[in-house]
Amino acid sequence: MHDERNLDLAAIENLVIAGWTGRNVAALEAHIKELEALGVARPKSVPIFYRNSASLLTTSGSIEVVGDKSSGEVEFVLYSFDDGLWLGIGSDHTDRHAETINVTLSKQMCAKPVGPRLWSYAEVKPHWEKLTLRSFLPSEGGKRRLYQEGSVATMRSPEELIKLYTDGDTLAAGTAMFCGTLPAHGGVSYANVFEMELEDPVLDRRLTHCYSIVQLPDEG
Repeated sequence: MHDERNLDLAAIENLVIAGWTGRNVAALEAHIKELEALGVARPKSVPIFYRNSASLLTTSGSIEVVGDKSSGEVEFVLYSFDDGLWLGIGSDHTDRHAETINVTLSKQMCAKPVGPRLWSYAEVKPHWEKLTLRSFLPSEGGKRRLYQEGSVATMRSPEELIKLYTDGDTLAAGTAMFCGTLPAHGGVSYANVFEMELEDPVLDRRLTHCYSIVQLPDEG
């Protein structure tokens, strides 16, 4: 039996979005440039930690956004509870237009979809570098195309991110931390469906989640 649990969103009091967490300088620069192409200013530090409302977290299969310029980003998500660290999957869905004005504001504007199942971090830590993140977008003909793919090891480790954020070794119980994303194949794309997964080939399992994006009219 694997050490797994269902996510209790009511237990989450703090939401942290860690940005620019990549280890590979070239890959990090590629993601910075793809956002610069959309008018997003370079971050003032790397990594950087944005605080957002915990109420943005949702396991729903659908979110509502204003306009047609928002997109998802697959990330591994750390959850700290009284019994230790847990690992999940999520999407830092962000309004790209607002991101050109203020990044923190843009992240607060969109719900943050997360998968409903969690793995014990202690169980995957021994083979952490084997875990792979992927996301998919719909394409013509009803098929899906690979949008992002890479090892979690391309980002800074959970321990390193926790230390950088807290100046200590422990993430406060009731905290969820998104831990960074991967460059998108072909640049940032917009779609009405976003699929994501975290694969653990050692224990032969996956965390998955899919959500649709409902566009609300932008009346200015």
